[in-house]
Amino acid sequence: MKTNKTKYSQIVLIIAAIAAVASLVLTIIYSGFTLASQICLGVGVVALVVSILLDPEDMRAFFSGRQAKYGTNMLLSILAVLAILVVVNLIGYHNDIRWDLTADKTNSLSPETLNVLKSLDQPITAQAYFTTLTYKENAETLLRNYSNAARGKFSYEFIDPNENPLAANEAGITRDGSIVLKAGDAQEIITTVNEQQLTSALLRLLSPEEKVIYVLTGHGEPTFDAYEAASYAFAVRELTTKNYTINELNLLATNTIPEDAKVIIIAGPQKPLSEDEVTLLKAFVENGGGLIVMLEPTALTQFGDSPDPLATWLADEWNIQYEDDLIIDLTSQTGTLAVVERYGNHAITTSLTGMTAVFPTSRSLTTKTDSSITPTALAYTSANAWGETDMEALLNNSATYDTGSDLAGPLALALAVEDSSSGSRIVAFGDSEFANNAMYQYYGNADLFLNSVDWVAKQDQLINLTAKSTTKRTLVTPNQAVQNAILFGSVAVIPLAIVIAGVVVGIQRRKEI
Repeated sequence: MKTNKTKYSQIVLIIAAIAAVASLVLTIIYSGFTLASQICLGVGVVALVVSILLDPEDMRAFFSGRQAKYGTNMLLSILAVLAILVVVNLIGYHNDIRWDLTADKTNSLSPETLNVLKSLDQPITAQAYFTTLTYKENAETLLRNYSNAARGKFSYEFIDPNENPLAANEAGITRDGSIVLKAGDAQEIITTVNEQQLTSALLRLLSPEEKVIYVLTGHGEPTFDAYEAASYAFAVRELTTKNYTINELNLLATNTIPEDAKVIIIAGPQKPLSEDEVTLLKAFVENGGGLIVMLEPTALTQFGDSPDPLATWLADEWNIQYEDDLIIDLTSQTGTLAVVERYGNHAITTSLTGMTAVFPTSRSLTTKTDSSITPTALAYTSANAWGETDMEALLNNSATYDTGSDLAGPLALALAVEDSSSGSRIVAFGDSEFANNAMYQYYGNADLFLNSVDWVAKQDQLINLTAKSTTKRTLVTPNQAVQNAILFGSVAVIPLAIVIAGVVVGIQRRKEI
């Protein structure tokens, strides 16, 4: 009978130990003494009491004998390890410091997002509507990062729309996995959960005014809404995520600039603008409007010998001189592809360090040193480039640098200028193709274009709010020989080594005896 009691006592004691360990593990995993942890601990305590009651004499002998000494030492060691784990867990719980070791920093917020969160002047609440059928771990990690960076100004909660349909209905939720941002009575809803969409919605919430960009048409410009190589649909897609509205504008037909226009983009006209159009643009800019001008080399357009009122106005009043040349860059493979060697010191280019940009066919821009207006050069070619003015030589593929007529590198590819009194901003590029669908994803082209739009629109806080690029990794399957070697090593070599080690140890012990 005593033997059975001892056996049962040991079994119950093992159950008590397992329950105690389970309670500790659950407490560490969920960063708190949850209900599950409490139940496991309760089971462990009850099991320990039952074990003692089943065989009290054996327990008394254990604690009074030599085993108690070693048992006490082991118990103290276990308690010390558990204490260290508890302390480390508490420190980690109260200090959310993490390191992002991923190659493309996918788990880190962009500097622009951090600046927005640190500058919040009112509390923001995020309600994430996720059912049990939708994966929410990524959204929870993202919202936690926002909350940590906002220093108490950003809070979030998860709501199951199936369990609380009234709240989902009041918030206007129509899709599982949506997030509602609220600031006072205003709210924004996003259905695609990523940093780009979340920060864009946050900025819309803080700055509800609409930002409208008009793209000039009527002069043979490429379209902005098609996915052909010469169009700008990729750029429009990213501008839309930044809360810009893109509309077309034909000044020849309307003869007026809409009042809601923040920025006007002139991208690659094949025919020159008229004097009347330039007059309208001049008034728009003088009233604080923003302008982005992207003109192709004259030889690649249908300008011919016709005057260019737009280029004349930019040169006379803004000190932006478009040269009648085509840049030849010996550092590129095609020769006509101008490569940015360095950037100027400007808000547009601050984040472009380490990234180059390329201009398929570009003309150079210059400024007058005696002018009171001094534009800032955004990008330069290398010294190996020059501005070729002999178009006949270009057609005959015999262009060489002529010190008498050609412009020596480094050459400015883009200029930015601002009128501090009116708030007007202009960015001029000597090429329009660098931002089209064919070239948009090359190197820093997209960032250069988007940053320019943000700066001209006076949305400096939006600069660099672009989607993160993801590092693509491909698993290369080893050849058959390597696979056979791995199989042989795991099936034969490792088990054989263990057996040999066991035999050697056994022989040595027999010799010692």
